[in-house]
Amino acid sequence: MEPLQNQQNVVSIDVPGSKSLSHRYLIGAALASGQSTLRHVQNSSDIDVTRALLQQIGAEIEPLSGEDLSVRGVGGQVRGGSGSPLDCNVGESGTSCRLLSAVFAAGDGLFRIFGQGRMHERPVEDLCHALTRLGAGVIYTGKTGCPPFLLQARGLNPDLVKGELSIGMDASSQYFSGLLLAAPMCPTSLVLELGGNKAVSWPYVGLTLQCLTDFGLSFTVATRPNKTAEWKTLESGAWREVALAVPGCLRITVQPGAYQSGVYDIEGDWSQASYFLAAGALGSRPVCVRGLREDSLQGDRIILDILCKMGAQLTLGDNAVTVFPSALHGVDLDMSSCPDLVQTVAVLAAFAHGSTRIRNVAHLRFKESDRIAAPVEELGKVGVVADTLSDGLLISGKGGNVHHKRGESVLPSLPEGAMLSSHNDHRMAMALALLDLVNPDLHVEKRLDDATVVKKSFPDFWTKWQCVLAK
Repeated sequence: MEPLQNQQNVVSIDVPGSKSLSHRYLIGAALASGQSTLRHVQNSSDIDVTRALLQQIGAEIEPLSGEDLSVRGVGGQVRGGSGSPLDCNVGESGTSCRLLSAVFAAGDGLFRIFGQGRMHERPVEDLCHALTRLGAGVIYTGKTGCPPFLLQARGLNPDLVKGELSIGMDASSQYFSGLLLAAPMCPTSLVLELGGNKAVSWPYVGLTLQCLTDFGLSFTVATRPNKTAEWKTLESGAWREVALAVPGCLRITVQPGAYQSGVYDIEGDWSQASYFLAAGALGSRPVCVRGLREDSLQGDRIILDILCKMGAQLTLGDNAVTVFPSALHGVDLDMSSCPDLVQTVAVLAAFAHGSTRIRNVAHLRFKESDRIAAPVEELGKVGVVADTLSDGLLISGKGGNVHHKRGESVLPSLPEGAMLSSHNDHRMAMALALLDLVNPDLHVEKRLDDATVVKKSFPDFWTKWQCVLAK
């Protein structure tokens, strides 16, 4: 490890605004009456999708300076087509698809929800089933349980389910979040109970509750220690302390209400920061990532705990984290709450001492790529032994402090003319960039079949990455 006091070679990086919060706050501002200002909105193709769809229902969204947007909302009046459906192209944005399908169902009219790439293989059946129970009509026009589908919106009526609805998070937390965002538009209170067998990505629901709070909406959260115990309503704001959601033991009651316009700041994205924080541990220079809230509800803030568990040295400052080159070791990780970090951790693990087991992420097979098989395949190309498991992956590390071992067999190599694949997945491409820190002769950006895929969430990633690689 380099001395903590030696900071003259520290690389400083500013991260974009949170993608998850950008989606949610755009939706909130678009549903409000009057004009809102959103500051530090992420610039990415996924956010462009949500922005375009909100404009289709009548929201006026205009750029201000930098990453700020002005939004004039529709006052909760969401209208689709009357004779023919309003075409809603969600592209490859699963978040846009699931959140907005629920919000549009709370409106009125016909919507045709469709996408591109693997979107027509990504499941929405549990969400659509919940929407139909609340009064919406859904007709699949392709593969059952996946987009494309026709959505007949006629408002969501909690009375049809006696005010209570159970929905699981086995495949995605976005079903639950979408219903939370739509619930204030219902005529009566809606109780959403966490069902299913497990709750993946629970922290993202916390971000949705943060959005509802900021936009002036009312809800209560109740928990219980087991399914036979009495429900206990948490005090206001205490839901922030819920670290783990257990099916059958958590429910949220959302009151009808109007989204309030205002000025909203979007915090930095811990998911995007993860690549640069990992670079600090794996490379030869410390990396300082700025614009991060230490008390963030973003689940991917846990990258700090993972890095520490793997042996990385880091310091926390004022909305910033600095990670120092470190000898890493293998770990056993349950990453169900932070699935977007799996590819990054897989590459880190490839150059740690010992093996790393990543578990409880079976749902990653249905993301932009198969995020279990893809990292195994790509790491195998550069000589790393990794295996897919039923619920995750196992990586055999090639050794720590790799940046001090130039020329040894630990360096990843790729045969001349061979290519790495992004698997059309922005997170796969950015995670593979870490290989440059172990062997700068790889030039990952040039060896990827499609380096531009990062535009989905981080269009200027490669520009910022050059700052990490610069001597």
